[in-house]
Amino acid sequence: MKIGYARVSTEEQNLSLQLDELEAAGCEKIFRDEGISGITIERDGLSQALLAIGEGDTLVVWKLDRLGRSLSFLCDLIERLGNQEAGFHSITDGIDTNTSGGTLVFHIMGAMAQFERSLIVERTKAGMAAAKKRGQHIGRPPALSSGQIQHMHELLNHGKTQGSVAEILGVSANTIGRAVRRQNGARN
Repeated sequence: MKIGYARVSTEEQNLSLQLDELEAAGCEKIFRDEGISGITIERDGLSQALLAIGEGDTLVVWKLDRLGRSLSFLCDLIERLGNQEAGFHSITDGIDTNTSGGTLVFHIMGAMAQFERSLIVERTKAGMAAAKKRGQHIGRPPALSSGQIQHMHELLNHGKTQGSVAEILGVSANTIGRAVRRQNGARN
């Protein structure tokens, strides 16, 4: 029996293309995950698909990256299927582990997917480092504006506690504590 699996990363994406292709490939059952990244290993739809697979069955996906992004995860999954005497077929990538050539193609494609992901991570880190060097703020916006920080110091200098200042400014006491430590670190 052919068991299909479809996944999209965001709720805005549509599964229709994948579902149509899986049905055309002869999948009798199709499991799905919506709004879940390929990096996430624990997925309800994938878990259900894997539980449904038995000896002689084939897990079918529209494209390899719908199954996962980590080479080690993909290899472990294909090995697990092999141990169950089940196969794997990726329609778009032309991978079918029921053949030795398909197994080879799978390992090559999986390595390329992992390589591409590593390049994206490297480029992202390099871009963030360059932006930081230019003095751009990286990460979420500061919880306190410069005016609020000035107001915070005035209140603290007049004997208010960090907790009461936090309440006045509508932030947590931890935010006030970090701002004070950051200010004290800048003075040293």
